[in-house]
Order: sequence, then structure tokens, then C-alpha cells
Amino acid sequence: MNKLTKTIIWLIWAAPVVYAVMVWNRMPERVPIKYNLSGEPILFGSKTELLLILAVMVLVNIGVYFLLVNIHRIDPKKKYREDNLSRMRKLAVAVSIFVSAITCFIIYSSSNPGIKFNSKIIVIALGLLFTVVGNYLYNIRPNYFAGIRLPWTLENEENWRLTHMLAGKLWFAGGILIAIAGFVLPDNIVLGCTLAIIVILTAVPTIYSYRLYKKKQE
Repeated sequence: MNKLTKTIIWLIWAAPVVYAVMVWNRMPERVPIKYNLSGEPILFGSKTELLLILAVMVLVNIGVYFLLVNIHRIDPKKKYREDNLSRMRKLAVAVSIFVSAITCFIIYSSSNPGIKFNSKIIVIALGLLFTVVGNYLYNIRPNYFAGIRLPWTLENEENWRLTHMLAGKLWFAGGILIAIAGFVLPDNIVLGCTLAIIVILTAVPTIYSYRLYKKKQE
């Protein structure tokens, strides 16, 4: 990892912390910490409780990043290739940006209690994350920690390649569809639609991979 990448990733992690410090004194003593699907607060807590939630999100963000960029060190078959590592680093940065952005959005909503928490923003961000992940799934090499990790994909490189070519295209298109749904659908429909798309994005590559496996056996 070069110096510029290190600087960027640290700035991404630090952004929610700096933002929280900037608005901390403006926050009310009781802040919303849970919302319903319409974006209305249904549970309030102290600023200390909010601080704990934010700290966990930042730590998880950092932990996921280091897991993604170091999974090649614990690959049991030592088949992790350099091009995979490069993709995982880029994916780790994308995930860190996503989590930091959501954390900052939570801070913004908590420091402005009169503003309705817009859950659609999270749906749109999730859709964009799916497009990014789909872009990297397309060419990811076989490994035990990232991708469509099924018994038959892990044991057959051709199955892995074909499954991930399909999954990459589906996730990219599905992510765009989720983002569009976040823009145009009402609050009471968008969550169900998002979950349905995610189920399809998971089920279709799995079924396709299994059919390839059975076809090869026959």
C-alpha cells in the first residue's frame, strides 16, 4: 500500500470522528438512535449511547478493511493471486467509504432532530455499493474468503469463473436497480423491493453454479 492510499484511507476513517467533534456541542442531550421504515425516530437515547454506536461503526469499518486486504495471508491453499489482492484493496476502500458515509449521515440526522431521517439515502448508497462489488466480482480469482464461495465453485476453477462472470453482471445491474428504486419508490415499498432484489442476486448465481456442477458430473 503506497503512502497516498494510506493517507486517503485514514482520512475516510477519520471523517466521521471529525464531523462528530464539530457538531457534538450542537446535539441535543436526547438524540434519536432508532428509526422506523418511514424515517421517523422511534427510540431516543443519550449522546453517550450514540457515541458508542458511532465508535462500533468506525471500529467495524477499520476491521473489515484490514480483513479484506490481509485475507491472502490466511488462504489455506495459498492460491491467492496478486491481481486478487489489488481488487480486494480497491473493494476495501469502497466499503470503507460506504460505512463512513452512513456514519456521517447518522451524525447529521442526530444533530438535526427536526430533519426526517431519509432511509432512501441508505438504500441508494447500498445500490451503489452493489454496483462496485459487482464490478470486482466479474474477474475475481478463486479464494476462500471473498466471492461466491460454494463447495463446487471452490473445487472447480471453470465453475468459479462462469459463476462470477454471471454474478458480476447481475450485481452491477441489480445495484443500479436498487439505487433507482431508492429514488422513485415510496418508503413503504422500497425496503421490500430492495430485499427481493438482494434475494435474486444471491439465489441466481447459486442455482446457476449448482447446475454447472451437476452438468459436469453427468
